[in-house]
Amino acid sequence: MGCGRVAPRAHLARFANVDGCAVPDPRASLPGRGAWLHPNRDCFEAATARRAFHRAFRAPVNLSQETVDLTQTWPRSASTS
Repeated sequence: MGCGRVAPRAHLARFANVDGCAVPDPRASLPGRGAWLHPNRDCFEAATARRAFHRAFRAPVNLSQETVDLTQTWPRSASTS
């Protein structure tokens, strides 16, 4: 998952599927498949619009309120492409 740019995992945010909800996993310690994306709102909005979390987890998931709250603190992308 991402915005078309390749970035090292140190520059990405990880989410995990916990009981059918995509939740932040900043320590990358939760079990199972993870979904990685750039920590900016544009990337998050694109991922949710494209149902990328569902594909990454290979299962339907809801976005937890914790996930939505976290992503609201992220900046918009400065990219013009």
